[in-house]
Amino acid sequence: MATNTHEVLNTSIPFVVQGTVLEGRADAEATPPGRLWAPVPLDLDSLVWPGHEPTPLFELPTSEIIDFLAEAGKLLRDDAGGFLEAALEGLVTICGASLPVAERAYASLWQMFEADMLRFQVDQELGGSEALDTWTRATLPDGTVAYVRGFPTRMVHVIAGNAPGVAAITVARSALVKGVSLIKMASNDVFTTPAVLQTMAMLGADHPVVRSFSAVYWRGGDTSVESILLRAQFFEKLIVWGGLSAVDSMAKYIGPGIELISFDPKSSISVVGREAFDSPENLSEAAAAAATDATIHNQDACTASRFQFVEGDLVQVDSFCEALVTELGVEREKASSRSNPVPADVREEIDALRTLAPYYRVWGKPDGTGMVVRSDEPVNFYPTGRVVNVVPIMSIHDVLPHVNAATQTLGVYPDHRKSELRDAVCSAGVQRVTTLGHAGTSWLGLPHDGFYPMPRMIRWAKDDE
Repeated sequence: MATNTHEVLNTSIPFVVQGTVLEGRADAEATPPGRLWAPVPLDLDSLVWPGHEPTPLFELPTSEIIDFLAEAGKLLRDDAGGFLEAALEGLVTICGASLPVAERAYASLWQMFEADMLRFQVDQELGGSEALDTWTRATLPDGTVAYVRGFPTRMVHVIAGNAPGVAAITVARSALVKGVSLIKMASNDVFTTPAVLQTMAMLGADHPVVRSFSAVYWRGGDTSVESILLRAQFFEKLIVWGGLSAVDSMAKYIGPGIELISFDPKSSISVVGREAFDSPENLSEAAAAAATDATIHNQDACTASRFQFVEGDLVQVDSFCEALVTELGVEREKASSRSNPVPADVREEIDALRTLAPYYRVWGKPDGTGMVVRSDEPVNFYPTGRVVNVVPIMSIHDVLPHVNAATQTLGVYPDHRKSELRDAVCSAGVQRVTTLGHAGTSWLGLPHDGFYPMPRMIRWAKDDE
């Protein structure tokens, strides 16, 4: 295969290719920060694994893979090699991430590699390690015996850069299914994945887990890379995170022998029951929980709630909006106290709505500390820049016309009212119902965006009579 010879950039980035660390480059002066305007030279031959050979992890028992990942998690927890510290500096200075949010995200990366969590994923998604470790017997209704086994695949992961945890999740899942993975890093996070892989390599650069991963960057849509790599003779699964443009860009490479697994772009919403107005304490609790969900990763995550439906009369809903806008400016576990200012186009839409009071009301400032827009129906623009659209409803069931297959998470206050909604909203397309304030807390091993990822990352084979 040909080698990509694009211009080398100015700031060093570690790329990792099957256990070997290479020096990449990023442009420290790029605008906006983190937009890498050209990829480094890539040896494309080094980014594939021989298709006629078993993957490095094929013969390794799942229990040993879990033990290795758990030991790597301990090194991540202590940042034994200093790789996370260096990655954090790059993520903030080059990619423009919020320091407090990134610090807290990095502090929890090791939890993705806890042994109990890894075993739960294998048991919950695959029914146990036997599915990958050996041929399992299946007796058909007529008494015929067959044998089934899951086989590792060769995967390309196009990951999102809005949350560092995506890198850790990708590494953990891919190792558990014994596959080999080429990870295309996002331009707004070219540091986390190499830091995780370099930390793992401290346990042995030639370990089968380490040799099963490569993490590099190229500009999305670069056909000199993608048209060569993204072929069925090299890779079987194309796993894409991120926005519509990322999914569309990769979809053209899908054909016989290469399958798309997409964590599609989604949006999330909240429902606040009238119990929020039973007492000042309830109102404060509901507003804080709603703000927590609205500001996840400074509203960059799919789980961040942008539309909130509140059960109550107009006076009550306005009191919620007043409490909410104050809470939006509070620093939280997954959010800083201020995000980027409201984009100009959104600000123009909001300014137009100000003239339509009392049908619309607006609270807050466009400086990134938070704004709330109250309207009778959801606004026709996409709230961003820490903007939340609050819609009054007479009953929590009135939220149903506003959910569909693009609705990822629905947070509910109070918790006991989830049971009233979950069948109806999930039938309409919602993939997750949770307690308001907990949208940013998710357990691996449960469905993700409406499906179990790990079974789809495997090629299932059978031996039958």
